[in-house]
Amino acid sequence: MNKFVQKVDTVRQRLYALQQGVSNSSLPQPGVMPPEGLEELQVALEELQVAQEELKAQNEELVIARAQVEAERQRYHDLFEFAPDGYLVTDNTGIIREANRTAAILLNVSRQYLLGKPLINFIPYEERRIFRAKLTQLHQIDWMQEWEIHLQPRDSEVFDAALTISTVRDWQGNSAGWRWLLRDVTARKQAEEKIRNIQLQNLQLQEAARLKSQFLAIMSHELRSPMNAIIGFSQLLLRQPQPLAKSQESMVERILNSGKHLLKLIEDVLDFSKLEVGQLQLQLEELNLAELVTTTTEQLYSLVEQKSLAFQVNLNLQNPYIVNDSDRLRQVLVNLLSNAIKFTDSGSVQVDVWELPSNGIALAVKDTGIGIAEADIEQIFLEFQQVNQTLTRKHGGTGLGLAIVDRLVRMMQGNISVESQLGEGSTFRIELPRQVRGEGL
Repeated sequence: MNKFVQKVDTVRQRLYALQQGVSNSSLPQPGVMPPEGLEELQVALEELQVAQEELKAQNEELVIARAQVEAERQRYHDLFEFAPDGYLVTDNTGIIREANRTAAILLNVSRQYLLGKPLINFIPYEERRIFRAKLTQLHQIDWMQEWEIHLQPRDSEVFDAALTISTVRDWQGNSAGWRWLLRDVTARKQAEEKIRNIQLQNLQLQEAARLKSQFLAIMSHELRSPMNAIIGFSQLLLRQPQPLAKSQESMVERILNSGKHLLKLIEDVLDFSKLEVGQLQLQLEELNLAELVTTTTEQLYSLVEQKSLAFQVNLNLQNPYIVNDSDRLRQVLVNLLSNAIKFTDSGSVQVDVWELPSNGIALAVKDTGIGIAEADIEQIFLEFQQVNQTLTRKHGGTGLGLAIVDRLVRMMQGNISVESQLGEGSTFRIELPRQVRGEGL
């Protein structure tokens, strides 16, 4: 381009000198161009000047285009070179022609020694037959994604890799090789294996829980029958026309009370096993809540008297009728009252029942007993959990009562909460809808 400009400038200078010579001479000289020729030459030079300007503009555009191509080439090179995954380019026989830095690191080979090597060199011997078969398949397809295989880096351990392969074609559309994306998926495979193990363990635990619940249900049922017989015969002995001797009566009463206690424990285990496997269903009916609370508290009044506790029942119900399972609701109330009496040595036990504004009812059992530490409140509704093992040994129990209450209340579409301070007593509050809806209602 510069030489062309210089030539044009030289011709222009010679033309200018020639014009000057013609204008200074009045007579035509041999070998000197006439004015008409000079004018034509002037026009040709002007056209040449225009061509020069166009050529210059095209040259500038070419320089810009070349810079853009170079920038794009550098961008591609940077993406290729610094990609987090390994990239290779091989020919149709699997010989490595290009490799980025990550690929060299994954294969533990310097890039200068990696080029020209067959990719199959980095496949474990036992998998090379499969690899050759895949290479044969690649001649018929353009794309293969996430092919999982083992790679054997030089002087290093085998790792799990996922290969994504695309075909490189020449200008005639013929296959010229392949581009390979190499990704180390060892961490992902290990995580997947852990998940599978956890799922297997979960299934095993579920099966163990099912067998445990089934065993508890069978054993509880088998134990309940003889216990009912023991209780029944004890009651018959106490009702005989001829009174028993004082010592005999005392022993029969102990048998009766122990039998009732054991039967209560057995029924708790049976109910919990049914709740765990979803076999317990609510028998919904319309009932008078005030009557249910009154009769239930009267049945437990003797326990209150034995410990000389104050006992108060407050019913604040304009409409006492609700829809619920009377037996299960009574069971909830008995469990809460039994616990309140059991863990209260002095003071009082109180039952409050009132209506909620959102068409619901609330029931609270309050005592002045030993209370519950704040750190233990979250655990009291867990099965087989009691917050103080010393007190458990003193007062007895399976640790299932509150767990059963919690599950029954949730089945009744309600919720239970507790407020307590250690040494100052506890208040258990239950909120229930006035009408519990069964499945399908």
